[in-house]
Amino acid sequence: MHWTVLADPEGNVFCVLEPRAIYADTGPIAAVVVSCTDPRAMARFWNGAIDWTLHEVADDFARLRSAAGVGPYLEFVRVPDVTVGTRVHLDLRPYLRDDQTAEVARLRTLGALDADNGQGDVPWVVLTDPEGNEFCVLTPG
Repeated sequence: MHWTVLADPEGNVFCVLEPRAIYADTGPIAAVVVSCTDPRAMARFWNGAIDWTLHEVADDFARLRSAAGVGPYLEFVRVPDVTVGTRVHLDLRPYLRDDQTAEVARLRTLGALDADNGQGDVPWVVLTDPEGNEFCVLTPG
């Protein structure tokens, strides 16, 4: 194994990796990893949703990163049994020139679905990706 699995005080699992050249310039968070059943489909959706560069895609693994080549990677790993404990929640902020309503409409055309998790009257919109992971679209700025 090339990593050590730990948990924070609330039981959220994270991995501490051995040094890898690919993560040399990411900062302390090398990657946000999403357990899923179809890495190809997830990479296709999220590539369209956030316009990051697709670096690697296979049946069991896919990797995206900011087009500017900064920050952590977004990685999708096939697992046999995806459970709630392995899900992820991302908050997306539209670019300053964009409008939240237009961004939500664009994400729906990519396959995002509306979600109601009891959030009530809030300034963000909750959607789900093709595998049911909730994410929020914040207001620009």
